[in-house]
Amino acid sequence: MRYLFRPPGTDGASLLALPWHQPLEEWDPDLLLEVPQRGISRHVVRFVAEQGRVFALKEIAESLARHEYALLGEFEAEGLPAVSVLGICVDRPGGQDAILVTRYLEYSMSYRYLFSRPSARQSVDQLMDTLVVLLVRLHLAGVFWGDCSLSNTLFRLDAGALAAHLVDAETAERHPTLSRGQRHYDLDLARERVGAELLDLQFGDLLPEGVDPIEVADSLPVRYARLWEEVTREELFRADEQRYRVAERLRRLNDLGFDVGEVELVTSDEGARLRVETRVSSPGQHRRELMRLTGLEVQENQARRLLNDLRTFRAWMEQKTGAPVSEAVAGARWLAEVYQPVIDAIPPELAGRLAPAEVFHEVLEHRWFLSEREGRDVGTTQAARSYFSTVLPSTPPELTTPSVIARRP
Repeated sequence: MRYLFRPPGTDGASLLALPWHQPLEEWDPDLLLEVPQRGISRHVVRFVAEQGRVFALKEIAESLARHEYALLGEFEAEGLPAVSVLGICVDRPGGQDAILVTRYLEYSMSYRYLFSRPSARQSVDQLMDTLVVLLVRLHLAGVFWGDCSLSNTLFRLDAGALAAHLVDAETAERHPTLSRGQRHYDLDLARERVGAELLDLQFGDLLPEGVDPIEVADSLPVRYARLWEEVTREELFRADEQRYRVAERLRRLNDLGFDVGEVELVTSDEGARLRVETRVSSPGQHRRELMRLTGLEVQENQARRLLNDLRTFRAWMEQKTGAPVSEAVAGARWLAEVYQPVIDAIPPELAGRLAPAEVFHEVLEHRWFLSEREGRDVGTTQAARSYFSTVLPSTPPELTTPSVIARRP
């Protein structure tokens, strides 16, 4: 047998003692970890935990494994929203298929799990819009998915919204750019698959009443066309509008979660024509800013929410001291005095129900609710205590991320 692991190699080394010579279906259950929120796969997929980390193992033909291994590596290097690949095991005895190893996407959920939760707050519209954003991101990067579906997508909460990640790249192809025909063919495949998946949910009484699976699936091309137009269109405006119109367009793209590459502005007698190169780097401007100030690595909407709280804290510090406070000082003190105490106060039995940044976001939301009710600012500490006793316990235990389960005795 041969193993190929991407750096850091220490993650791969911790898995070498597993029984790679055996078919995945025959592995001892004691070696495996049950993941309640896993999705449906046409291949044999198992989960293992090593050193507090969780990995997904998928048994597929070697040619597909090598193809997916290479593509997922490219996606990760470029910041595309996809699972992180670790390695492959090939040349297994008896002509067995290869095993592709990916890192489990922490705090992620399958679409079936989202709809099966009694307290599900995500609407079908929200799910479709999130899937379309993922498809547009991939198409901008020259990726023809070929198998876009809800089953091949994982979803994570991001400050109350959803963020989508590609989880299966077996059929994906990489091109310098995609033609209109390639994009629309990929979209047609997505519409067919999503329609079938929603019909399956309806058959299992998991789809909300009044939702028409075919109508929702047919809305995908409309949603896609609207977003594609928004992120790729050229604009024509008067010369005296140039300054604010360019800034407005760039801000709009950032708000949609896209980065901006080259900006081309061509002036003529007609006016100024703006063309923007839209890029798809996963870490957006708010994520980068929060990382710079605090070292926290979170998702884009979470970063925007946390930055707002950090700026409010900085303004309070400046008012209290009567002197300017640098970004670096404000970031360090906010992390130590505001954010970390909330995270450290999460009861051990509730740890992992939600990502730490999502917990902090919800505490801020709960603080606003309590303050409105009481007619005064109740403060973060009181809001956190109330949230941990009244709200977080209602989050389904199954949402606990597998790495937390693996670390528990």
